[in-house]
Amino acid sequence: MSELLEICMVVCFGFSWPMSVLKSYRARTAKGKSLFFLVMICIGYVCGIAAKLTAPTFKWYVLFFYVLNLIMVSCDLVLYFRNRRLDREKAASEA
Repeated sequence: MSELLEICMVVCFGFSWPMSVLKSYRARTAKGKSLFFLVMICIGYVCGIAAKLTAPTFKWYVLFFYVLNLIMVSCDLVLYFRNRRLDREKAASEA
């Protein structure tokens, strides 16, 4: 039962991250995003992946969702830096 609940949690997060990535892509600004938050989420997923890999019982299907979510958050992190650069360019052109 605990594995099923964990899968539900990770899948729910998994539905949220693509929306966040799409919003970051369309917004073209880093305003409202937190670098600290994104990095901490990435670290959390890396720790979760490490925990799954070192667990006595290996469940690949749970690991799959952890990796998928890490990829999504990493995309959002890349977009954060792109958008921050766009913010700087916009500020420089307005000055």
